[in-house]
Amino acid sequence: MPTGFVLCADDFAITAGVSRSILELLGRGKLSATGAMTSRPHWRGLARELGVFAETADLGLHFNLTCAAPLGAMPRLAPGGELPALGIVARAAVLAPAVRREIAAEFRRQLDAFEEALGRPPDFVDGHQHVHVLPGVRRAVLDGLARRYPAGSVYVRDPADRVSAIRARGVAVGKALVIAGLASGFRTAALRRELRVNRGFAGVAPFDPARDFAADLARFLVCPGPAHLVMCHPGFVDDELERLDPVVATRPVEHAAIAAFAPPSDLPLRRLSQLGV
Repeated sequence: MPTGFVLCADDFAITAGVSRSILELLGRGKLSATGAMTSRPHWRGLARELGVFAETADLGLHFNLTCAAPLGAMPRLAPGGELPALGIVARAAVLAPAVRREIAAEFRRQLDAFEEALGRPPDFVDGHQHVHVLPGVRRAVLDGLARRYPAGSVYVRDPADRVSAIRARGVAVGKALVIAGLASGFRTAALRRELRVNRGFAGVAPFDPARDFAADLARFLVCPGPAHLVMCHPGFVDDELERLDPVVATRPVEHAAIAAFAPPSDLPLRRLSQLGV
């Protein structure tokens, strides 16, 4: 039986506004994890503030291959210095060995940036737009982590769940099923490399600001897995966010709902290690 769940805010450091929202929610004990985009220029300036929460929340790398600029040159994948859309990454990673080598090098750079700023390895790794589970990308991520860190010391996000659980929640069902299909085999590949993995995933949303996100957040806890992880995307909107990311209007809605959210007494907020993983 599940003994709690992880509530993880994605996209720390994508902009100052998103980061301030996440720091506020961490400070209020409303989140138990966040993933940082260390390729963004805000990362170094904000890392010290994030590091304050190292004992109370999982702090991880939100691997980025689709937003703004990479940390290093990627002449095949990002010849103009800007990372491409998800579909282009997916195709190029499958078809071009040179692109896969660039991705592996960029993954190392983003891990280096995390460690240099916080003085410690990440607790976990996931991906912006779930890029870490893409065929052609996942091997670079999983092999890179297995070589770099002791067995069992880092976990990776599996964005798949049981079809029955996804349908029972009734939120963005089609989108959640597509992501689950994309992640097929990811959990097995991670466990084979002695990486820890969440068991149960929710948080896939339609990003509709007219929806009641508080109600959706409660639905994300329907049929929880034994080590359940729920992603979220809170944030304060700023001009930079509107230029960078399609998810804008729903971020303050999510912030407000999370700030007011009280987890069920039998399913408290936890770090993943507290859930037996």
